[in-house]
Amino acid sequence: MNDDNRYFYEPSKGHGLPHDPLSAIIGPRPIGWISSRNAQGQRNLAPYSFFNCFNYRPPIIGFSSIGWKDSVANIAETKEFIWNLATRELAEKMNQSSVVLPNSEDEFNFSGLTATPGTIVAADRVVESPVNFECKLSQLIQLQGANGDKIDSWLVLGEVVAVHIAKHLLSAQGEYLTSDAEPILRAGGPTAYYSITEANRFDLQRPKAP
Repeated sequence: MNDDNRYFYEPSKGHGLPHDPLSAIIGPRPIGWISSRNAQGQRNLAPYSFFNCFNYRPPIIGFSSIGWKDSVANIAETKEFIWNLATRELAEKMNQSSVVLPNSEDEFNFSGLTATPGTIVAADRVVESPVNFECKLSQLIQLQGANGDKIDSWLVLGEVVAVHIAKHLLSAQGEYLTSDAEPILRAGGPTAYYSITEANRFDLQRPKAP
């Protein structure tokens, strides 16, 4: 039953709005700032707004790419990549790295960022980023609709095999200080981002079964 107080649409028939609300509703979302190399060693760096963490042990993170882009092609070849935390300080450079460059050009150089080789995987960390996850590919999945038809989107899942954290983001008790890193998150529309601050924190205790 439709509610007159609700805007209703079926995505397959279009949303009828100036901007697709999906990415604004499912948001803000962490940014998958992914660095990789192809088989010849050429570097690539690109941000993805469909990104998250999916498992603790082993730690698995993943991002989805609409289209077979350089990041996906590189990871399919080498089976390795690095995730770099995007922060408020690095927001402009992260955005610069989204530019479409010829394969022979380097997003690190274009964005004014420093690359250093991973400790375990053959990809490069963003030195300026305070947190980096080195990952090995665990699954590469082509997405499909409910009718089984394959679509041109690819889910890349990787096991985190090495973690780099700037020491100033760890408290004396060893707790990671999320807000001190000032991570940025992608929201809806063509330009919207948000940042995390301590002022927006609230705490909830998990309930116990009665």
